[in-house]
Amino acid sequence: METAKCRSSIPTGHKSKIARTFQKVMNLKSATKVASNNGGGGIGICILTNPNNKFADDIHADSGAKEQQHKHKDSSNNNNATATAKARAKRSAVLEALLAKLFAEVTSIKAAYAELQIAQNPYSTEAIQAADQCVVDELKTLSELKRSFLRNELDLISPQVTVMLAEIQEQQSLMKTYEITIKKMESEADAKTAEVASMRKLLDEYAAFNRSLEKKLNASGPLPMFDNIQLSVLNPSHFVQCLHYSLRSMRSFVKLMIREMESARWDMDAAARAVEPAELGIPSKSPAAAQQYRCFVFESFVAKTMFEGFNHPNFTVPNASPPPNFTVPDESPPEGKEEGKEEYRQRESHFNKFKKLKAVNLRHYLTQNPNSSLARFTRGKYLLLVHAKMECSLFGNLSQRKAVTSGAFPDSPFFNAFAEMARRVWVLNLLALSFGQQLHIFQVRKNCRFSEVYMESVSDDAMAEIPGAGVDLRVGFTVIPGFKIGKTVIQSQVYLTPADNSPVRR
Repeated sequence: METAKCRSSIPTGHKSKIARTFQKVMNLKSATKVASNNGGGGIGICILTNPNNKFADDIHADSGAKEQQHKHKDSSNNNNATATAKARAKRSAVLEALLAKLFAEVTSIKAAYAELQIAQNPYSTEAIQAADQCVVDELKTLSELKRSFLRNELDLISPQVTVMLAEIQEQQSLMKTYEITIKKMESEADAKTAEVASMRKLLDEYAAFNRSLEKKLNASGPLPMFDNIQLSVLNPSHFVQCLHYSLRSMRSFVKLMIREMESARWDMDAAARAVEPAELGIPSKSPAAAQQYRCFVFESFVAKTMFEGFNHPNFTVPNASPPPNFTVPDESPPEGKEEGKEEYRQRESHFNKFKKLKAVNLRHYLTQNPNSSLARFTRGKYLLLVHAKMECSLFGNLSQRKAVTSGAFPDSPFFNAFAEMARRVWVLNLLALSFGQQLHIFQVRKNCRFSEVYMESVSDDAMAEIPGAGVDLRVGFTVIPGFKIGKTVIQSQVYLTPADNSPVRR
C-alpha cells in the first residue's frame, strides 16, 4: 500500500526525467557494443544519435514510399485508360470500315442485279450468265464479311483505307447502275419512237384512205340512181338522196375553208362568234366538242348562203330575200290544179337539165358557157360567201376575186371545191323543180323547242357531255335548212343547247 502510494505520489515531470535517463543508458550500451565490434577491444567510439532525428527520417521514408506508390498507381491507371481509349477508337474505326464495306457490297449487288435484268431484254444467254455469276460473287463476298464479323476475325489493314476503297466501290457501282438505267431508258425511248413512227404511218394510211373515200363520195361523177329513172316515178326519197349528195360536197368545202383559216392563224373562236353569237353558250369546254361546234357554225354560214333563195323561181342571187322562217300550218295547203302540158314541159326541162349537169365536166362546162345560169349562180354565190377581206387574209391577194368578177373561173383547189358545191346545190334545185309541187325551205329560230317531226339534231355527241341536257333542249341555230315538197317534210338539221331563262318562242 505504501509502495503504491509512493509510486502514485511521484510527480509527472520526474517520471519523464527517469525515462530519458533510462533511454540514454540503453543507447550507451548499444554504442559500446558497436565500438567493441569495430575496435576488437581497442578504443571505443561512442556515437550518440538523436532519437528525434531517427523518427523524422522514418517518417520521411514512409511518406516517400507512399508518394511513389501513389505515383505508380496513377501512372498505371493513366496507361490503362489510354490503352482502353485506343482500343475503343480502333474498334469504332473497324466497325465504321465494316459498315462502309457492307453498303458498298449491297450497292454492288444492286448493280449486278440491274445488269441481270437488262440482259434479259433483249435476251442474251452469255450476258445473263455473266450477270448471274456477278450476283453470286457479290453474295459470297457479303457472306464472308458476315462470317468474319461473327467470329471477330476482321482483318483490316487500315480502316481509313478500307473506308476510302469502299466509297470508291460504292460510287463505281452507282455509276454502273446509272449507266444501265440510261441504257434501259434509251431502249424504251427507241421503242416508243418506233411505235410513234408506226402509228404515224398507220394514221397517214388511214388519212389517205379517208381522203380517197371522200374524193369518191364528193366526185363530180353522176348519181347512178338517176340514170334510167323516169320523170313520172320521182318521189321525195330521190330528193333526200340528192340532198345528201350536195351536203357531202358542202361539208368537204367547209373543212377546206377551216384548214385555210387555221393556216392563216385565224382566231377560230372569234370567227365562230362573229358568224353565230353564242347567246346560249358553247355547251362543252372539251377541245373535241368545241371544234365540232365551230364546224357546225361555219357549215351553217355556208348552207345559209348557198340555199338562200332556193324556193324562188329563178334561184337568183342578187337582191334575193332571205328564206322565210317556217311556221307549222294549221291546215294542209290546197292541192294544185291538174297540171297542163306547159307545166309538164317545164318539169321535163328541169329534169333534163338536172341529168345533164349532174354528169358534166364542170370546169369544161363553165369555161365553154360563162353566161349560163350555173356559171352566173357560181360567180354570184362565191362573191357573197367569200368576202374580199376573207380572201385577202387566206391567200394574201384578191386574184381569185378579180378573176371571178371579170367572168373567169380560177383553177385553184379552193375555188374548184366551191364550184363543185355550187353545182350540186344547183342540180338539187333543178330536181326540186322537177316535182312540180309547192316547194318550201325553212330554218328554225333560236330557243325554239326541239321537234322530231321538223328537226334532226347534229349535236348528240356534244350534248351527251352536259349533265341534265336531255331535260329541256332548245335550238341554238339551224345548220342545214329543212325542205317541204308538197306534203313531204325533209327535216332541218339543228344544233341544240340547254334551255335558258328566255321566253319560249314558237
